[in-house]
Amino acid sequence: MSGERDTDWFTSSYSGPHNNNCLEARIAAHGIDIRDSKDPAGGRLHFNFRVWRDFVTRLPR
Repeated sequence: MSGERDTDWFTSSYSGPHNNNCLEARIAAHGIDIRDSKDPAGGRLHFNFRVWRDFVTRLPR
């Protein structure tokens, strides 16, 4: 992730102004980045596109 600009983060459309437990995501060059919206300078998780697709397809609907 070094060299990437720290832009294009978004939250879920289900997140509201009173929800303090949000994650932010962005589509990066080689996958998806996830971070805590309350601590944007903190740690981040990175998932390649295949792993992310496998994860979201297994979420309950």
